[in-house]
Amino acid sequence: MTRILYESANGDVWRLVRDPQSGVAMVEHKPNASSGGRASLIEIGKFLRAGANGPEHQALLQLIGTQVND
Repeated sequence: MTRILYESANGDVWRLVRDPQSGVAMVEHKPNASSGGRASLIEIGKFLRAGANGPEHQALLQLIGTQVND
């Protein structure tokens, strides 16, 4: 499972992925090439606590909201 959450104007990309070791859903952040371009995995709760006002955080919250039935 891989789903792009947000792509910034400067080339950073955030994806919802599964950790290949644990199978747990995580956020993968891949910075642009000028920032090193090395991807990192972030636990979803930690990602949201780190600054839920960013557009990448809002995109994840919006995705979660689409999974809730009224």
